Amino acid sequence: MNKQQGFSLLEILIAFSILALSLGILLNIFASGVNTAITAEDYTTAVQIAQNKMAAITIATPLQDESGVENDKYHWQVVVTPYEFNPEKMDLTELSASLYKVTVTVSWDEDEHSEGRQLQLTTLKLFASTV
Repeated sequence: MNKQQGFSLLEILIAFSILALSLGILLNIFASGVNTAITAEDYTTAVQIAQNKMAAITIATPLQDESGVENDKYHWQVVVTPYEFNPEKMDLTELSASLYKVTVTVSWDEDEHSEGRQLQLTTLKLFASTV
């Protein structure tokens, strides 16, 4: 009897096919994780920019709309509008302040093919009226 030792060509091809398939799946998982980390970093930066602009506008006098660019990537816009509320439920006779709605919008990754991503923070600001 002649016993064959070692692996056949078919066994080697199957092993390499399984290895290639496994590596492809692992690389796809790795690439997906990297993309998720990049997106999370972009959102974190956008939140920091929006919070900084919100803090700056809430101490600014007078309140006004602003816009600009940070890090050549993040476009921000501050919109200040008088806040509309129902005066029937409140006694406003002694009120010497105005309530404003402040909205900060940060957008990035915009190009001619897509709208990109956007983050928006909104707050109310009580601003003393000059009498």
